[in-house]
Amino acid sequence: MIIKILTLFPEAFASINHSIIGRAIASRLLSVEVINIRDYSTDKHRRADDDPYGGGAGMVMTAQPIISCVRANADGLPEGGRRVCMSPRGSVFNQRKAEELAGLPWIMLICGHYEGIDQRAIDLVVDEELSIGDYVLTGGEPAVLVVMDAVARLLPGVLGNAESASDESFGASGLLEYPQYTHPRVVMGLAVPDVLLSGDHAKINAWRREQALRITRRNRPDLL
Repeated sequence: MIIKILTLFPEAFASINHSIIGRAIASRLLSVEVINIRDYSTDKHRRADDDPYGGGAGMVMTAQPIISCVRANADGLPEGGRRVCMSPRGSVFNQRKAEELAGLPWIMLICGHYEGIDQRAIDLVVDEELSIGDYVLTGGEPAVLVVMDAVARLLPGVLGNAESASDESFGASGLLEYPQYTHPRVVMGLAVPDVLLSGDHAKINAWRREQALRITRRNRPDLL
């Protein structure tokens, strides 16, 4: 899969070559390119923001650099990808959306900033607006990192074990994940549940589902 990140602050993505994402890039399961929107500004000072028409606080990202950047970097990509802008007014990103995006050949993730983006850029070169939650960030960079991580780990071969993603919270069952334990058997007086030591996989699976239901009912009853 190809992920192209369009941002005013490329340095915000210095960490992407680490951990699972870094290994996916090194294994060529994933290609990530970070592109500076300012490089496409026709302003002599490479400005990519201006005062909003109608007044108001803050600055707005101008349309021209974004439109030029998107079009230049979409050139040559195969059909079937998606141009996504991170915005607090977008539809909410969740596991189902991550699965949908992971099935595409490429996604272009556009980082909004300041008081937003000139609507004409959204109208002309954006396919979808996404939000990672009901709150406002100073910029779209953290949101893009969230989306990229959630999507990349679903790509075949990235996690190594295909069951890892399906067994997690919001996976195939739609429930939150059951509790996990590892060595030692006792930590500060708290022991691993006996059923996990029984070797009876039917009982273990039943216990895990019961625990997943209990945790989901307590923390996210809306999922039920």
